[in-house]
Amino acid sequence: MATTSAPAELHFTPDPEANRLIATDPNALLIGFALDQQVTVQKAFSGPLELKRRLGHLDPARIAATPPEDLAEAFRARPAIHRFPGAMAERVQKLCAAIATEYGGDGGRVWTEAATGADLKARLGALPGIGDMKVRSLTAIVVNRLGVKPPGYEDVLPNHPTLGDVDSPEALEAYQAAKRAHKAAMRAAKT
Repeated sequence: MATTSAPAELHFTPDPEANRLIATDPNALLIGFALDQQVTVQKAFSGPLELKRRLGHLDPARIAATPPEDLAEAFRARPAIHRFPGAMAERVQKLCAAIATEYGGDGGRVWTEAATGADLKARLGALPGIGDMKVRSLTAIVVNRLGVKPPGYEDVLPNHPTLGDVDSPEALEAYQAAKRAHKAAMRAAKT
């Protein structure tokens, strides 16, 4: 499988420290994706850094073992990590349990050990809190930004704008505009 070095930052937030964390810590990237629902991309991907500050770590096994009420409190503390702190604490805890159990606590193994593009897609889709749209975006990030290209990756890359297209703050703005247009087109096609 061909790989290149990961970028120093993924430009998903206005905070360079948060951007470095999600670029260098696969668990943080996956947690950001779990949080990327009904909040801005910037808020979702700032969440892993704030969670790390509050817990002192992002160790999946430790997060999975945290009493749910304690984890929910860490999410609720002001400013809340997400607009739905209780639900997102539960979602992140389930994701971390899967990473700890199935990947030895290393979320990067989800993609580095994928045998094929189809396997990559299946592994991402099996993670709690990672639905079809997130699988597409994560696939594009893994291929385009992290340089992980298992055989057949071309067959699973999305053909619409994703966060995998974002390589600068300006590209994030362009992506968000394209995403809004894509969603509007999808809604129009349903009517």
